[in-house]
Amino acid sequence: MHQVLVIDDQPAVLDALRLLFDIHDIPCVTTSDPDEALRLATGGSVGAVVQDMNFEPGETSGDQGVALFRRLRAARPELPILLITAWTSLETAVQLVKEGATDYLAKPWDDRKLLATVRQLLATDTANLGGGETPATSPAPSPEELASKHELCGLIFRSDAMRRLVSLALHVAPSSVPVLITGPNGSGKEKMAEILRANSPRRRGEFVKVNVGALPEELMEAELFGAEAGAYTGRRDLRIGRFEAADSGTLFLDEIDSLSLAGQVKLLRALESGEFSRLGGNRSRTSDARVITATNADLQHAIAEGRFREDLYFRINVVELRVPALRNRPEDIEPLAEHFAQEFAADRKSAPRQISRAGLEALLAYPWPGNVRELRNRLQRADLLAAGPTIEASDLDLATSSPTSRTAASGGAHLASTSRFEAAPSDLSPFESALDRQELAEKTRLERVLIAADGVVARAAQELGISRQALYRRMSKLGIVIERRPSG
Repeated sequence: MHQVLVIDDQPAVLDALRLLFDIHDIPCVTTSDPDEALRLATGGSVGAVVQDMNFEPGETSGDQGVALFRRLRAARPELPILLITAWTSLETAVQLVKEGATDYLAKPWDDRKLLATVRQLLATDTANLGGGETPATSPAPSPEELASKHELCGLIFRSDAMRRLVSLALHVAPSSVPVLITGPNGSGKEKMAEILRANSPRRRGEFVKVNVGALPEELMEAELFGAEAGAYTGRRDLRIGRFEAADSGTLFLDEIDSLSLAGQVKLLRALESGEFSRLGGNRSRTSDARVITATNADLQHAIAEGRFREDLYFRINVVELRVPALRNRPEDIEPLAEHFAQEFAADRKSAPRQISRAGLEALLAYPWPGNVRELRNRLQRADLLAAGPTIEASDLDLATSSPTSRTAASGGAHLASTSRFEAAPSDLSPFESALDRQELAEKTRLERVLIAADGVVARAAQELGISRQALYRRMSKLGIVIERRPSG
């Protein structure tokens, strides 16, 4: 087993970490000298590094820590480096993760999380960490090359944009750093989370998925962190939260922008220390869950409005994976369409329908506001309605999807469908066609209530028996936007 190299300028810290690793049978070597650290790191027996960012006292200690990190990276680009940092140096630590550091822990660190992280680093095949070139600087491998070495979870792509994105995801997958996945609805954010998990040391652990936007605000904390018996009305037994259920595995929080401010505080604490408490309880509990978050919202805008904590944003956004809209990667449309045709044929237990040249041109010309989800739904409809073995442009029914507006019968509000990343038309729009039947029915019901309430959200929420915040979350999820019209 390889050793872990601990670098710190404080002898007491070196002694404490040496003892901790010895007790848990992790071979360890320590030093407080940068030159000796470089010599030990290049000796071949070191499999991971734990480096204190504030390596030497003084105003330039952060700069010296950065310089040492870069010397180590230059000497052994594949070597996993775990940074120990004070919160004052958090921004620097995040930058170094983007330069190739595997992860970081804030002081004071949690021994359990430190041990789990170091074990993962020593067990990780270092070839998975990039072999010296980061995805940003190395040529993006072909989809076939990536699929031959990694688990891509059925992702279909051909574009350079997706090749770079997948390469970056595979680069950070072996670590435990939090990852924020952004992109429009239906673009494949959950698929990227699956790839991160499948190519990590946690692949055999639980993969707990939570749509935060679908959780009622009053039950959100209980769902995420658990609740003791009797914690609230109707709670008669113990509830294990999703964070606890994901211990040693991966927790995927979709629509993270919907998390309440109180829930954000708890999540921040859990990310910093691995500690949390159940609703109605006062005992501190721990979970070694890797947290992956996703959103189609502009979190910077949410921070400016006071709806999202800036410190949590920096904690979840150690690495950001931006999934491009389908319209920005048209090279992926044809292979996706072919893949879906094969999928539908398998369901029918017959030969796949071919897509005519005119049909393919129609697919390429369409802007796809609903992204990959809408593409699949359109092709499934065409597969069902096509008269022959070929899907024609007319079968896709894209010509009838031009944007229209809908005005409330009362004249008090205008309702339009949109996503938070890009606009989508209303009136059985492509955005709506990307919703499942249950979501579309809910969207219709909410729009009727909003129209009857003259677009007043508070009045509509009261009629529905939910909070305004819960109604806003459902409106955002379903693409309902109210544009208030001046009277007269």
